[in-house]
Parts: sequence; C-alpha cells; structure tokens
Amino acid sequence: MIEILTPSELDRARVTGRIVGDVLQRLKARCRVGTNLLQVDQWAREMIDAAGATSCYVDYAPSFGRGPFGHYICTAVNDAVLHGMPRDYRLADGDLLTLDLAVIKDGVAADAAISFIVGDTHNPQDVAMIDATERALVAAIHVAAPGLRLGDLSHAIEQVLSGAGYLINTEFGGHGIGSTMHQDPHVSNKGRPGRGYRLRPGLLLALEPWVMADTDRLITDPDDGWTLRSATGCRTAHTEHTIAITDDGAEILTLPTR
Repeated sequence: MIEILTPSELDRARVTGRIVGDVLQRLKARCRVGTNLLQVDQWAREMIDAAGATSCYVDYAPSFGRGPFGHYICTAVNDAVLHGMPRDYRLADGDLLTLDLAVIKDGVAADAAISFIVGDTHNPQDVAMIDATERALVAAIHVAAPGLRLGDLSHAIEQVLSGAGYLINTEFGGHGIGSTMHQDPHVSNKGRPGRGYRLRPGLLLALEPWVMADTDRLITDPDDGWTLRSATGCRTAHTEHTIAITDDGAEILTLPTR
C-alpha cells in the first residue's frame, strides 16, 4: 500500500524528521576514536526516549534479518553498508562509519542516514565515495516534484553514482514511509526516466543512495545475521533523507535543526 499523508500528518512528519536529523548530528559529534558502537546504541536510545519517540528498529523482523533487530540504530563500519548491527567494537582512526536511524512519533515515521570518517585520517577514496552518495541524493531531491515518476528519481541517482564509477546494487534502495518505516513504493538507485509510480503531494519517500567501492555484491554477516557487507571487503558509503512531495517540489524532513 502507498500512503498519501494529510496536511496534519505531514506536520507530524516534520516533527519526526527533525528528531531524526538532530539525533544523527548529535551522535556524529560524539563518535570519536575509541567510541564503542554499543555506546552509540545506548546514546541513541537515550536521545530517542528524551524526544518522546520510538525506534523503528528494536522489534523490526523482516524476512532478510535473523529475528528482531534488537537495537536502536544501525552502525555500519567500513565494509558494512546496510543494517549494521551495533557490536562490541571501538572506532579507530580512519574508520568510515554510517549511522542509519528511523523513529516514529505521533504515528508518523522518518528515516535518514549519514556517512562520515572518524578521526583525522581521511582516505581520499572514502571522501569521494561519501561525496558521491550525497550528490546523488541531492540530484534526486532536485527532480522530485508532483507529476514526475519514481524512475526520474532513480535515474538521477544512477547518473551520479555511475558517473563517479560505482557499480549499483538494486536489491536494496529507498522506500515509501509513513505510518510505518518501510512501505511501497520501492525506490531503486537505478532506473529509467518517465517510468514507475507518479509522484503526488503528500507522498513521503526515504531516498538512500549507497555504494561499495569496487563491487555491487553483498554478503550477510554470518555472526549477527543482519549486517550487509561488501562481498570483496571494500569500503562503503550510504546517505539518506526522508522527503515529502509537496505542490512546490520536495521538502527534506530529516534536516537537523541547526
């Protein structure tokens, strides 16, 4: 089912989106060399609770995961790109970390992700990969407007990522969002313009360009049954915002307050 939000529901989505954006930025500021991923999960729990929201992840148990996720945020490091389960690991200088957070408040969910480098050692290839996902997200947001189609957004993402030399995996991508975290329609990171569902005001989409440095193949971590890693062990990056389609175009809901 594809949900179209009412104006009052969209107002609530704006509140939820700001919570997600703010929590991600506060967590980023705390993530330093030596920070334990389990501590990041605990901080996320405390911040979500303080905002009066609920994590969408704790009880999340889709077919591709091993039982309920059981944590409050996804923490993906280096070769991990999606669904990174927090574990007893201390961040090292130069680690490429992705934080992916989805919460629900007053019946409306929002979802976003940021990738960044921990410490002072910034590998130029990592910087370029993060930049490519961010530029792809901006490109899709710029073309999102009523009357256009999902394929237009997917094509915009593809043009940036492929143009930067990355292979694109189409198993996982963006998605509709509203009263629940994951809804139709699926938003692939690769597509043909003019194809797919026609965008309408009130539609919420979580757009999430992600890439792996030298492959498009994923493997599931056998230890936790959740974390998706690059098949070659290469580094990865992932950027995501929840947007609302409005009469005037796309409104980004998951920007931080400051």
